[in-house]
Amino acid sequence: MTETAADSHPERIGVLGGTFDPPHGGHAAAAEVAVEVLGLNLLYLVVANDPWQKTADSAITPVEDRLAMTRAMAEGFSPGTGRFVVDDREIRRGGPSYMADTLLELGAAHPGAELLLLLGTDAAALLDTWVRPDEVRERATIVVMRRSGQSGGPPPGWEFEDLEADLPEVSSSDMRSRYAAGAEVGVLVPARVDEVIRERGLYGARGSA
Repeated sequence: MTETAADSHPERIGVLGGTFDPPHGGHAAAAEVAVEVLGLNLLYLVVANDPWQKTADSAITPVEDRLAMTRAMAEGFSPGTGRFVVDDREIRRGGPSYMADTLLELGAAHPGAELLLLLGTDAAALLDTWVRPDEVRERATIVVMRRSGQSGGPPPGWEFEDLEADLPEVSSSDMRSRYAAGAEVGVLVPARVDEVIRERGLYGARGSA
């Protein structure tokens, strides 16, 4: 991003990482709210290659499909802003995905910028279990996104900011179950993502809704 003499504040770069299996309305709402409320210059949607804390216990959808779905979600964002970037650096890096490495790379790509790592309450509660959590703490401002009245957050000792927003209550696991059962997903999954799921027959989905 080109800076001009009028730019008096450092860039604010958001990072929303995840498995995106599949990306759903909660992800989409969180991304758009974060850009607007936090005044982000860019928001990276970082697709995990191997989310090791999940793959230790269960299989996930191939990364090529998860990347395609995430790109489809981004197509539905407000046009013309240019502030959403679907990022495949963890896929290109290969192996287990560690946010400490991703933040290091993004910091080098945006010297002087403030990195804001966006987390839901469940992910925030697990920060101490991440690989090299001290590096995560040093390289980014933690922003916990929560629905109105929702509790939870990082373990003791973590500094963080709260961002309360009107986010839909939806999970990827629930969406996978709905597709497998042939149930309606409605607006819980962005329309273009739903198309990709049905085109590729993911989660047992078949044909058009």
